[in-house]
Amino acid sequence: MNRTSRSRTRTPRLLGAALTAGALAVGTVLATTSSAHADTLFSDTFSDGAADGWSRSGGSWSVVTDGSYAYRQSGTSSDARALAGAGTWTDYGVQARVRPTGFGGANRHAGVIARAQSSSSYYALVVTASGGVQLIRRSGGDPVSLGSAPAGITVGSWATLRLEAVGSSLRGYVDGTLRVQATDGAFAAGRIGLATSYASATFDDVQVDTATGAPPTGTPSGGPTLPPTGPPIDPGAPPVGFASVHALGQNGTTGGAGGPTVTVDTAAELLTAIGTAGPLTVRVDGMIALPGPMHDVTSDKTIVGVGASSGITGGGLNIGLPVSDATSPPANAVHNVIVRNLNFRNTVDDAINVQMFSHHVWIDHNDLAYGYDGLIDVKRGSSYVTVSWNHTHHHTKNMLLGHDDRNAAQDVGNLKVTYHHNWFDRTPQRNPRVRYGDPVHVFNNYFVYNTDVGVACQLDSGCVVEGNYFEDVEVPWSISYSGDRGRMIARDNVLAGTSEPGDAGGTVQEPRTFYPYTLTEPATVKSVVTAGAGTGRLPY
Repeated sequence: MNRTSRSRTRTPRLLGAALTAGALAVGTVLATTSSAHADTLFSDTFSDGAADGWSRSGGSWSVVTDGSYAYRQSGTSSDARALAGAGTWTDYGVQARVRPTGFGGANRHAGVIARAQSSSSYYALVVTASGGVQLIRRSGGDPVSLGSAPAGITVGSWATLRLEAVGSSLRGYVDGTLRVQATDGAFAAGRIGLATSYASATFDDVQVDTATGAPPTGTPSGGPTLPPTGPPIDPGAPPVGFASVHALGQNGTTGGAGGPTVTVDTAAELLTAIGTAGPLTVRVDGMIALPGPMHDVTSDKTIVGVGASSGITGGGLNIGLPVSDATSPPANAVHNVIVRNLNFRNTVDDAINVQMFSHHVWIDHNDLAYGYDGLIDVKRGSSYVTVSWNHTHHHTKNMLLGHDDRNAAQDVGNLKVTYHHNWFDRTPQRNPRVRYGDPVHVFNNYFVYNTDVGVACQLDSGCVVEGNYFEDVEVPWSISYSGDRGRMIARDNVLAGTSEPGDAGGTVQEPRTFYPYTLTEPATVKSVVTAGAGTGRLPY
């Protein structure tokens, strides 16, 4: 199958013959046969600041900074198209995040294109001026509506649109929910694209793949992803990894233990609870819509969802003090915070951000998708963090550890983080992407169909990558992903459908010098993690 990958966010990796024996991972790599997975035909995050390969017709197109680099069409006085890909593509899904910014009239729209024969002949799934979505066919003249549905999309807000074309079946999804479908045989194959009709909009995270029939994860109703059947988790069990270490005056991570418990089901109640001083366990009952972007969490908090379907949409959680140039931990650094069993959806910035020397944070058994920036970012000198048993999906820029090449003054000696038993489910990059962290322990995670890179370890960071299961991952790990190299020990990892593991080398302090841990047998990690990661495992 013809494959064009354009997730251009870094300098070229070392692949194939460029890998020397000295650059290979330390330890044993267990190679297994591949199972079939959908192919990614094309992706573009515009993170290189360019839009090479797109052919434009009408409008005013440019790559701009809209939180991160994105592709904007700023005119509202004409039709505009940007096309990419191959005219021979037949059955596929095209997906992008779309942010309408203005409509020149009541019957105007912006969205994604499939099976384009030309700039005036194609199918499209579009956001309309009324906030709904419409499935259209255009054959040289005015668009013909094949179906429409309300969607509640407002000007200035992001929505993920996905149009699938399989045979004569057309399906349109908004944020993972099937909203509209139709049958039409006008176009059997064609390119993908972005469309505005007398409207302005910004587009990001374009992806084209052959995983059609339904989103890879999620529910038809568009609610939080329900996990597969698996064993319940003991809520009283302590964390494994750096969050368990006695350091900086904190003995492990206990969250709100010893304090009262409150149950909240409104935004006002949740924000009051997470901002209250002193130990507190906050039970989140249902999906709570928060205004964006981020909301501060104070020390000694446990924030936990009730059941499998509770969580937060819109806003995210900020665990840390306001940004400053301080180079040593302040006495009032946020610490001892637990976030568990929550669904995070459609956050307008990060879903969870840990910053400014925050320490002893445990992020466990959450389901995170459809965010704007990072799903879980740890930065600015934070340390003693464990990220465990989370399911991340429907998102491109997954997890950062260290946010900037120029932040050594805060980060060197800190950013000690453990990632274990997470399910990195078709998240192309940052799984995680590490700067300066040392040591960083990545063990027993399930990586599946990451089309850019799994673990990227840069800027003198030190990573131990062990006992993970990598399935159809383009580059499972790398110390030469972008910029100055890091150090990495990679051992006992399973590679399924991946011929080149990436590059590793150098020395890293062993995690066992900080805490004890027991490895899950690497060959069983896929089944163990898919049965246990995400929400609905805790008896709350």
